[in-house]
Amino acid sequence: MKTLFGLLVAVLVSSGCSTLQSMNPFASSAPKMAALPVIKATAAARVVWRHNVGKAGLYAFTPAVVGKSVYAAGSDGVLVRIDDGAVVWKVNAGMPLSGGVGADERMVVVGSPKGDVLAFDTNDGKPLWKARATSEVLAPPAIGEGLVVVRSGDNRLAAYAAEDGRRKWIYQRPLPALSLRVTSGPIIDDKFVFAGFPGGKLIAVSTSNGAAVWEGTVAIPKGATELDRVADITSAPVIAGRTVCSVAYQGRVACFELGNGAQAWVRDMSSAVGLTIDGRYVYVTDDKGAVHALDLASGASLWKQDKLVSRRVSAPAVRRGLVAVADGEGFIHFMRRDDGSFVARLPTDGSPVLAPPQVIGANLVVQTSNGGVFVVEAE
Repeated sequence: MKTLFGLLVAVLVSSGCSTLQSMNPFASSAPKMAALPVIKATAAARVVWRHNVGKAGLYAFTPAVVGKSVYAAGSDGVLVRIDDGAVVWKVNAGMPLSGGVGADERMVVVGSPKGDVLAFDTNDGKPLWKARATSEVLAPPAIGEGLVVVRSGDNRLAAYAAEDGRRKWIYQRPLPALSLRVTSGPIIDDKFVFAGFPGGKLIAVSTSNGAAVWEGTVAIPKGATELDRVADITSAPVIAGRTVCSVAYQGRVACFELGNGAQAWVRDMSSAVGLTIDGRYVYVTDDKGAVHALDLASGASLWKQDKLVSRRVSAPAVRRGLVAVADGEGFIHFMRRDDGSFVARLPTDGSPVLAPPQVIGANLVVQTSNGGVFVVEAE
């Protein structure tokens, strides 16, 4: 049970849509945060700009990046566009928010605890349309192929027409007796929507009609109890070229051929926060907080950085030859891509970073639980 209490992005919920009491990993009963490792900085890291959008509350908000613009939201309903550190517009959605942010050049989309899906114009923040999901929206919506695809708290995918919010299709699948609360959204690539589901399945869904095109097995539930058999994909899959990769809690890391789901490789590793990918490596933060680099072609281990164990580490991001993760005290840690050695560390506002860092140009953007949005660089 201590492992589940330590999850950054998930709490147990029943598959029948009833939600168990949220487990707070930062309460006094949670495992103690490990001390910061001593490092010798060999790279310069700094905050390029910062802004505050309000606390995240019980939710994990992921900033959306489109070109030089950052779109960020807070639980009290604030939604903001920031360009190069300057606020272009700031609006209030008129209701509490729980999921977001998704954006493209035309619109920015967020969700509410009651299942509202709200679209706003990226130019001035004016409302475009409002739709309803089947339950609370905890994840950033995905936008592409003329659709807005929303994952709701009951693990359904719903697609809405980007033009007017009209619902086009819903995808759902049978769920196990227990599953994890997921705050990561689907991704859209060409004609497919990719999303991970309870039971360790990565599904490719057709954007045209919501039908499953293929499914890949990332984890195989095993154990004597329902708790032991929790093997859910709680983070977004990642894509490089013709390969899509995913990781499951109490499961494995697996990569598949994008078009037909043929398995390229698989290896045992458990993660609730996720992974990222570049042209050479797959980077994974495991459920203890160690960061791994795996060969993209074979899954072979290249390095492991375990000095951040028990610091509630985020999924990684890669930029300028560096791998960055954030932790439960708001520190951002930078490691060399080739060997995992630390090169820099940067504090934010002292509160946890629950969502993965996002790439913006040559820099990274993170959002803390206290609502701090930080664009940072290291070189």
